[in-house]
Order: sequence, then C-alpha cells, then structure tokens
Amino acid sequence: MSTEPYLSFQNTIMDVLGIEITEFTRGKVVATMPVTPITHQPFGIMHGGVSVVLAETVASAGSYQFIDPDRQRAVGLEINANHIRSQKDGIVTAVGTPIHTGRTTLVWDVRIYNEEKKLVCISRCTMAVLNLNG
Repeated sequence: MSTEPYLSFQNTIMDVLGIEITEFTRGKVVATMPVTPITHQPFGIMHGGVSVVLAETVASAGSYQFIDPDRQRAVGLEINANHIRSQKDGIVTAVGTPIHTGRTTLVWDVRIYNEEKKLVCISRCTMAVLNLNG
C-alpha cells in the first residue's frame, strides 16, 4: 500500500519488522506483520514492545488521512497496550479505527489478532497534530 508522496516505508521500523498496510481508509487501517525471531523477546514469543510498534504504526498511518501533510504531522502522544495472549509465530493483523478525530488530537483503537482471529493485544493510541511552521 502506498501513501506517496509523503510517506516512505523503506529503511524504517516497518521495513525492518515486515509491517505491511493492507487497508487504508479514514474509517479503518489494517496492517499485517510476521512473527519471527526478530520480533521475539528472549523467551521465544512476540515482544510486547513490537505489538506497541505495530499499533502505533496503524494509528500514525490512519492519522495521516486527517491532517494536511503539507503543513502538519501526526505524532504519537500516548499509547497503552494490554497483551491478551502470546504469539510465537505466524502473521498478526492489526485493525485500527478512529475513536476521536479532532483538530489537535486523534485517538485510535487498535486490536491485534492472530491467524485464528484470536485477540493478541488491544491498544489505544493518542496522536498529537503538530503544525510544521510553528
């Protein structure tokens, strides 16, 4: 999925972790990510921080649709995550929906599921809208 010309995913955390955005609308953003040893913590399961990276990636991408990219950027202000079940391999899918789309903040609900559609993590991410020229 491309959001050019403003966003490039090459040489970013998305590239490193294999995160791919598969749906990109104002009402929903969906991204997938493989769970491999690069995403594991020392006990062989997906690191909770990786879930947070995936959740914030979805919220950030979605927020892009509510700003003027020539004048603004949306950046993470706060995020929380509840890790419901562990995941050691396969593909996880993050589904983000906007809860609030204001002028200066956006709030996203992001749910991460495994291939069996079981909930792995639930996250809420608040994005701040920054003006580039002051």
